[in-house]
Amino acid sequence: MEAQIKEWQDRAAKLTPLNLKAIEAPLAELDAHLTLRSHIVGYGLTDADVTVWKTLRDNRVAHAYIKQNLMVNLTRWFKYIEEAYPEQSALAHRPAKKAAAADEKKGDEGNYDIGLQDVENGVVTRFPPEPSGYLHIGHAKAALLNDYFAHKKYQGTLILRFDDTNPSKEKQEFQDSIIEDLALMGIKPDKTTHTSDYFQELYEYCIQLIKEGNAYADDTEQEQMRKERMDGIASKRRDASVEENLAHFEEMTKATEEGTRWCIRAKLSVDDPNKALRDPVVYRCNPQEHHRTGATWKAYPTYDFCCPIVDSLEGVTHALRTTEYKDRDAQYQWFIKALKLRGVHNWDFARMNFIRTLLSKRKLTKLVDAGLVWGWDDPRMPTVRGIRRRGMTIPALQEFILKQGPSKNIVNLDWTTFWATNKKYIDPIAGRYTAVESTDKVPVKIIGFAHPGPYTEEKPLHAKNADVGMKKVTFSSEVLLDQEDAQSFAQDEEITLMNWGNAIVRKISHSINPVNLLKSDKTPITGLELELHLQGDVKKTAKKVTWLSTAQDLVPVELVDFDFLITKDKLGEEDKFEDFITPKTEFRTEAVADQNVAKLKVDDIIQFDRKGFFRVDRAFQHGKPAVLFQIPTGKSK
Repeated sequence: MEAQIKEWQDRAAKLTPLNLKAIEAPLAELDAHLTLRSHIVGYGLTDADVTVWKTLRDNRVAHAYIKQNLMVNLTRWFKYIEEAYPEQSALAHRPAKKAAAADEKKGDEGNYDIGLQDVENGVVTRFPPEPSGYLHIGHAKAALLNDYFAHKKYQGTLILRFDDTNPSKEKQEFQDSIIEDLALMGIKPDKTTHTSDYFQELYEYCIQLIKEGNAYADDTEQEQMRKERMDGIASKRRDASVEENLAHFEEMTKATEEGTRWCIRAKLSVDDPNKALRDPVVYRCNPQEHHRTGATWKAYPTYDFCCPIVDSLEGVTHALRTTEYKDRDAQYQWFIKALKLRGVHNWDFARMNFIRTLLSKRKLTKLVDAGLVWGWDDPRMPTVRGIRRRGMTIPALQEFILKQGPSKNIVNLDWTTFWATNKKYIDPIAGRYTAVESTDKVPVKIIGFAHPGPYTEEKPLHAKNADVGMKKVTFSSEVLLDQEDAQSFAQDEEITLMNWGNAIVRKISHSINPVNLLKSDKTPITGLELELHLQGDVKKTAKKVTWLSTAQDLVPVELVDFDFLITKDKLGEEDKFEDFITPKTEFRTEAVADQNVAKLKVDDIIQFDRKGFFRVDRAFQHGKPAVLFQIPTGKSK
């Protein structure tokens, strides 16, 4: 990678002349290179991006050319670097007043000047996922924000720490997927650790709490303990002696029958108004083997106990986490003080909430286990892999999240803006293809076809981006149309066959079999005759329709669209999500597509004219249709 970065830094010199003819070829090379990329090298910002971006911005001729949007990939990349990495793309000679004015326009949204304390002494942040599931977009926000403050705002350090303290839920599979998804999002932690690396130290700190009278062993039944905490009632075990508490903890670490009944609770408060301070549990017994430490440990620390201790031990300066932890900040700081640890600052930001969406790993796990989805990468799931499988691009995900910023304001986001952001990235590079629905497709006879037989022309896959490539378009006297389009035609109406020209409807044939009635109760059209009128003005026709020549190897495809998994925009605390599962969320349509679709590969993103954007989930194989998932674009249906 270093060699590639050096190559592009050297190539940046060709972009310095104040002469468009001199830089046009290097700009075209860069535009082609960025066709399917968000960064010049790799998946994250490198010195290649910084050097090239600043060279272009310093060159008034190049900058003016880029602003004309004549090279869509270059313009997209240029704007993305400017918005996503403002610190790196800032120019020293820019007037301070202009920068301030830009910040004022942004308002609270996306404002990263949040006044973190003691940043002059260095910034170390951490992202501590539990390896008990796949990353969802809520995790993605936490990861990107911690990465932003560590690497882009303050040039500090980011730690990826796996909070692996519950062997009943955790798997190596989940850990591996988290590492892969973070890399895909351009997040490169400076070091990767595990809470399990500190099990010995955490055990010793628990002993310290017990010996200093700040923790006790408790065997109160779970429901009873929960009720006592809610009602502010002290546990009957709260005043047990240090010796008794140590003895019970020893039984817990051996996972004896007696030990499995007990837990360790910190002695903070019985009735504090902040219920997070009411003697939280810090250790639990669990005989199950751990995926990293095996059978070495039988008792495991809780997340709330681990976080402040390991944060302090690892040198974390700022624990950035969502506002759902706000009530536990006081608890966090209590552990720091009680154990005489190095201090860590807390900062809370709003979690991501979306309408009709579950962002609880526990609930998402239930959906997977119950078979309501295909798995963690199901396109209906709000996991990073799920939304990618639906067609979300990583640059769009990064842009959307970073624009939310570290604000504390909690909002219930609509998916509209999310997918509209994605459209900006896929529209300039998605090739255009044609598909006709198989059900009741209409055979059409073309009158006035002036050629002795079918013929094929090479046409651009994208009218505004020649770099996307070319496709074959076959013309013939027999074509297919969608039933819905045919139903809209009137006798002798002039319509436009897209990418061909105008035609006049001369004959409409209907089925007389009532069994074939459409859902709309309209009699199916079984055939059309259209007379070419290529001299007609396409601007004057009300209907522009897609069509497919039958004189080509049509490709069978299955077009799949999805609905929300949840029927209610926002579930209340009393709502059981199982009561709001959408009965049917998967909709499949069989269709035939033009011959060019046979060459598409998995993950290719395309547009079927007048049908929308799609991602290829399964490429065409002889005997098996291609399967494409419809990508939302932010527009209401």
